[in-house]
Amino acid sequence: MRAVVQRVEEARVTVDEETVGAIGKGILVFVGVGRDDTEEDCKWLAEKISGLRIFEDEEGKMNLSVMDIGGEILVVSQFTLYGDCRRGKRPSFTEAAPPEKGYELYKKFVDFLKKKGISVKEGVFRAHMHVHLVNDGPVTLLLDSSKLF
Repeated sequence: MRAVVQRVEEARVTVDEETVGAIGKGILVFVGVGRDDTEEDCKWLAEKISGLRIFEDEEGKMNLSVMDIGGEILVVSQFTLYGDCRRGKRPSFTEAAPPEKGYELYKKFVDFLKKKGISVKEGVFRAHMHVHLVNDGPVTLLLDSSKLF
């Protein structure tokens, strides 16, 4: 699984001009599922993101996690994180999971985050979405579970 993680002051996602998910201070996660991903990838990614120390403590150092600050997470599915742009000008998405598998693992990832007691909001899987955010820092990180296994 791949994720783009952004520390935000606030974020929301709309579909057809209707807000379907919104958070205050916390993390916006764009997540993509690869064709070889498993439930283990979901667990690893949820554990990593929930514990990332990317929020500042009283000394201004990034020592606190989203759980430490009582923050929220907005999860937006994004299969284009598996776009391969090495050849030509049009991305190839052959490494992305098919929609059924992508949805199943996306939901497991969200469930793992919720089981940690974090307030999690979502976009709409496979919908055309508009994402609005106020990036804090900016702090933006890339995570890829395939780099570990």
